[in-house]
Amino acid sequence: MTNTDLPHESDTAAPGPDPHPSALRNPGFRLLIGAVAVSKLGTTVSSLAIPLTAILALHSPAGQVGLLAMLSTLAFLLIGLPAGAWVDRIRKRPVMIAADLVRAVLLGSVPAAWLLDCLTIQQLYLVVLLVGVATVFFDVATLSQLPELVGRGHLTQANAHLVTVDALTQVGGRSAGGFLVALLSAPTAVVIDAASYLWSAILLLRVRRAEPQPRNRHDSRLGCEIREGLRFVFGNPTLRAVALAGALTNLSIQLCQTMLPVLFARELSLSEGVIGLFFAAGGLGVLLGSLSARRLARRFGAGRMLWLMGLAIAPFGVLLALADRGPALWLAGVAWLITTYKVGIDNVIKVSFRQSVTPDHLLGRMNATMRVLLTGSLAIGSALAGLLGELASVRTALWFGGAGLATVWVPVFFSPLRTQRELPGPTSLG
Repeated sequence: MTNTDLPHESDTAAPGPDPHPSALRNPGFRLLIGAVAVSKLGTTVSSLAIPLTAILALHSPAGQVGLLAMLSTLAFLLIGLPAGAWVDRIRKRPVMIAADLVRAVLLGSVPAAWLLDCLTIQQLYLVVLLVGVATVFFDVATLSQLPELVGRGHLTQANAHLVTVDALTQVGGRSAGGFLVALLSAPTAVVIDAASYLWSAILLLRVRRAEPQPRNRHDSRLGCEIREGLRFVFGNPTLRAVALAGALTNLSIQLCQTMLPVLFARELSLSEGVIGLFFAAGGLGVLLGSLSARRLARRFGAGRMLWLMGLAIAPFGVLLALADRGPALWLAGVAWLITTYKVGIDNVIKVSFRQSVTPDHLLGRMNATMRVLLTGSLAIGSALAGLLGELASVRTALWFGGAGLATVWVPVFFSPLRTQRELPGPTSLG
């Protein structure tokens, strides 16, 4: 969820009235929405099933669970920047289809190994790492293709649809994941994710819209292109502030998201169904945030709304660290819902901003640079969660996560983004 997975120049935010018809009238976008929906539904199932496989089936300690979560996002740090440059050189849709097929095969190996009684934590490490590599290419290609597929006038609307789909699949996938784990066992539930990637590839193959060949600069080296993307992203104080706020949000949420299943399953002995329902509340929060983002941005201005919302959620991270049986569990669920509500707002406004200000030939590198920062923060958060869980306690990791969530508004407040209202057009390198 993060996801939270964000943007550059003049500054940003509140989308104005949309004079264009619905992006859903675009058949290519409808197929893209369908592909994203089925793959994310499977992903949310396995995001719970894979750590529960390590915890319940392989009896892994907190350190191994943290390492598993870190490896699932490490690929963005390892290959994110060159992946962006490569994606800028080629057509995006074939990259997305190939990534889907690779992920289907890798995840299908988990239930197969379980049935053959040879599943190990080392295999889970390898699977999540390689699935992460494929996800790097899929995510960068998807975000980079969107402006060409729907047109820049539809970006905010299209991103709102994508975030809404993401949230709906989190609600359904998290709760379904808990019940499927209880019904089928954690390793067997992973087969749902493998099948979803196959379905996603089939839908993408049906997109008939011709994708233009990117303009290749044959005299340009890969390293030079990566540096050009980095200069574009870090050359503006607003984008730097948004990147810092997003990275801090992701790191803090991942600290909580990695250790909460350990706390629930091992220390509180909650059932898989209850764990699934708790995390489904996070999906509901993202959904509500995505649905209200455009309206709030128009009314308050997106920059002001982003830091005010960040300040408002600051106290709720503490409730996650205090999660326990009884009323404390309900309070933690409410805190998780409110925290992810802010994530849903951010995902619509910030992603639309970064796409709108970036020229077509830099979209892949911009998206990859931001993904490295934001998803890299997830990897660091996972590793830190495992380290704190092993050396101190699970609740210590949750306290660190809560403290981070209390400060995510600061970079936005001390940046030009604080007063920005309108979504700008593409900017060039300075």
